[in-house]
Amino acid sequence: MAGASEEETVSLDLLRDKMAEFAKERDWDQFHSPRNLLLALVGEVGELSEIFQWKGEVPRGLPDWKEEERLHLGEELADVLLYLVRLSDMCGIDLGKAALRKVELNAIKYPVVACKDSSKETQQQ
Repeated sequence: MAGASEEETVSLDLLRDKMAEFAKERDWDQFHSPRNLLLALVGEVGELSEIFQWKGEVPRGLPDWKEEERLHLGEELADVLLYLVRLSDMCGIDLGKAALRKVELNAIKYPVVACKDSSKETQQQ
């Protein structure tokens, strides 16, 4: 299973298909129940959290991080994403559509005017 080339667009569908192929080749579908995948996802989120655990606030872009730290972070972020994509596939959820729907719901729940007004209030206090 080859990785994506620099020019290739990586979509959730591509990741879903690659994860399905990866699991099938290894006969892992039998282990990929929603519960098992969720527990694996939680474990990976824990590993991701460990990276930030003692760093305090980290500036955007991670300017003070070594290349090996950035590489490790990318690997852990990828683990979380891949388990999430696999979990959504095993549950029959179109993750891309669900995410877009959630953005739309959040736009209704948190209208721009209300958010900008509340941020001004916070700054004035």
